[in-house]
Amino acid sequence: MQNVAIPTDYKNWRSFFANQLAVGQAKLAESFLQTANTAQTLKDNCELVDNVLKQIWEQADICSNVCLIAVGGYGRRELFPFSDIDLLILLPNDADETLNAKIESLIGLLWDVGLHVGHSVRNLSECINEASKDVTVQTNLLEARLLVGNNTFYQQLSINLDGIMNQQAFFEAKFKEQQQRYAKFNDTAYNLEPNVKESPGGLRDLQTIFWIMKSQKLADSSTSSPWTNLVKHGIISTLEARQIRRHQQYLQMLRIRLHFLAKRREDRLLFDFQNELAAKLGLVNTSKKRASEQLMQSYYRSVKFISLMNEIVLQLLQNRNETSPPVIKPINARFEARNQLLEARTAGLFQQQSSSILESFLLLQQHPELTGMSASMLRNLQRVKKLVNKEFRQNPVNKQLFITILSQPNGVNHTLRRMNRYSILGEYIPAFGKIIGQMQHDLFHVYTVDEHILNVLANLRRFAKPELAYEFPLCSKLFAEFDAPHLLYLSAIFHDIAKGRGGDHSTLGIVDAKRFCKSHGLPKKDAQLVAWLVGTHLTMSSTAQKSDLSDPKVIEKFAELVGDERRLKALYLLTVADIRGTSPAVWNAWKARLLESLYYATERALKANIKLNGASSIQQEIQTRQAQSASSLAKYGLKQEAYQHLWNSFGSAYFIRFESAEIAWHSRLLTPHLTTEQPIVRARLSPNGDGIEVMIYTRDQNDLFARICNFFDRMGYGIVQAKIYTTVHEYALDTFIVLDQSSKSVSYSGLLKYIEVELAIKLNMNTPLDEPLQGRISRQVKHMPINTMIKITEDSKSNYHILEVIANDRPGLLAKIAHKLLQLDILLHNAKINTLGNRAEDTFVISAKRNQKLEDEHTKELEILLKIAL
Repeated sequence: MQNVAIPTDYKNWRSFFANQLAVGQAKLAESFLQTANTAQTLKDNCELVDNVLKQIWEQADICSNVCLIAVGGYGRRELFPFSDIDLLILLPNDADETLNAKIESLIGLLWDVGLHVGHSVRNLSECINEASKDVTVQTNLLEARLLVGNNTFYQQLSINLDGIMNQQAFFEAKFKEQQQRYAKFNDTAYNLEPNVKESPGGLRDLQTIFWIMKSQKLADSSTSSPWTNLVKHGIISTLEARQIRRHQQYLQMLRIRLHFLAKRREDRLLFDFQNELAAKLGLVNTSKKRASEQLMQSYYRSVKFISLMNEIVLQLLQNRNETSPPVIKPINARFEARNQLLEARTAGLFQQQSSSILESFLLLQQHPELTGMSASMLRNLQRVKKLVNKEFRQNPVNKQLFITILSQPNGVNHTLRRMNRYSILGEYIPAFGKIIGQMQHDLFHVYTVDEHILNVLANLRRFAKPELAYEFPLCSKLFAEFDAPHLLYLSAIFHDIAKGRGGDHSTLGIVDAKRFCKSHGLPKKDAQLVAWLVGTHLTMSSTAQKSDLSDPKVIEKFAELVGDERRLKALYLLTVADIRGTSPAVWNAWKARLLESLYYATERALKANIKLNGASSIQQEIQTRQAQSASSLAKYGLKQEAYQHLWNSFGSAYFIRFESAEIAWHSRLLTPHLTTEQPIVRARLSPNGDGIEVMIYTRDQNDLFARICNFFDRMGYGIVQAKIYTTVHEYALDTFIVLDQSSKSVSYSGLLKYIEVELAIKLNMNTPLDEPLQGRISRQVKHMPINTMIKITEDSKSNYHILEVIANDRPGLLAKIAHKLLQLDILLHNAKINTLGNRAEDTFVISAKRNQKLEDEHTKELEILLKIAL
């Protein structure tokens, strides 16, 4: 560093050192952007901070018996541009108040000049005492590096730390810490905004290895790289060390760039930075992959390798602590258990008998007492994975082994995850290999395609466990009844396997599924089921969330598609598992109720073999609903003559639009108020536990739907269903299901009363309609926007049109649509509001006034207005 005179006036130190630090950091950023030299940047940043700290320390006139020590990442000379600077100030036991006051002023000055300091101030006894109780303190001290102070005093710290170090206890603590860290990320690195440092397979995994090496005295200070030390001690090969270093440098480079882009400490690969980061790395969009997708796939490859090496090296380091001979138990002629780890009985087993590759996974599945594969097996597996080639896949023995894995009563999910973790699944099913690390830019899938597929499989496996039946009782019941679970697992594997190829992934996936089933000799009926599930895996969800399930025609059409109860059960199970596998935030009680309703309605139709395509069938359904409603009302002491005038005024179409439970509720509340002049609003917790059900009954008015949308927007509640009905005597009878913005139901009774009173007042006020809220677009949507899609199609069986809207979800969206319908005098009859993460997929049934058909110019004008507004 250039010698510059330091001001003698304490008041000028702040600006002097702050300027020195800012100039140094600017040069650091400029140098990195020109050279992209990761190691040099980390080193230079450490030297910059070292120099500033030493100068400040010298000017602060701290006595020579006090040590200023770098710990943590700073201690091991890995200081990222905006990371915290971890310091230990080691005091003599006789520190007085004057010294303490000086140190307090010093820490304040460090913050003032722009150093983000994390510090502890302790004497030697306190350090050792804290280290003996807290493994985090112990870890920090392992990385200690003296900056300024008495070296003899500093060495005493190291000697005392050695005295309390228990290698086995330290290993167990760090391994447990790693497991807990993994759990915070749902044990996966394959979400769409991973943490480069903390996620599984991130830089922290390599640091964990380094800490354990230090505790075992394997980190020789004479070498610059810990990986060289591992080679020196025969733990890893030179090639493995080189590969670890390459992937480490890649993640370090990403983390440095993230800090510079964010201009703060930021370790997450947020959508905000992915596009810009990809551009800075020279990646460009192609016809098949966006630049950001290429970037993320490279990231996922690195973390996959680091995660594997972390598993291998930690196992080998643990073995160094073993003092007793290994416990060996034979399994079969080829494998044995060595300390509960699967081990090959001959070194070249995989090369000599390639079928033993799949057999090894099957054995782990069949022997739950085994905790995994030995390090030597894992290494060998990486060497031979290319043996899983076309010839391997065509071998009948291997085909049978794979189907046997899928057909086991336990461990299917864990086994396939292992196969994916060790790069065997993608080799055995090449189509799966292509989607490993494939991002999904739809903002409701929070995982990569391969991780999503494995999550769906895991959800199916949960249905198989009786002890988890309380989670999804219907799913558990249907799964127990299903005769071939392995077909469900195959449909899960292939349902999204064609993502990223262009075209309809469901249609493309059918081809892959058929080819696989035929190759593996599945009976024709079973192969057809798997292919059908792959092709229709989105249909049940779409029907439940976009169609009017009270309409018998909808049930008839869906029942015809399904064809039989076996397919219905399989599709329902796959659909629930699929939705739950997209994101923890997407599934809710509302979606559960819709799917269950569709399942039971379709089951009844299939059992009765009913054809609901004639007027007599519709009339029969009306009579059934009226009879069920009358039975419910009789329990409240209501006779039919009391509410018959109400039913007559509502018209026969009312009994198709609403289900019997809703009809009974309406009849109880509205019988005395057939021609009320005041709006009636009633709210209740939905009987199905899926939100708040709100009924509005008032004289029909053009802006009614828009006013209701405005009201709930301003409350912060989202509408998930709206049934809009106009009676024969021109009253509006509308029902809504609303959820709070976190999609959870609300049980606060005062809130229900608030809705009833305040919404009634709003509807009764003769005031101009409020403008829709201008909702904020989420951070993710700004960087991964959804193209607004407006589709208007004519319903061939009525005068209605179907309006479908796909757009970025935000407060005020539904109100904006309502305003545009009002502007064009278009009537709304029904609405299904489907929110998937930040993506809204809403469906509306609309017509011209007096239920007339919309003219072409009306539909075109509506499409234009909505595209502009949304």
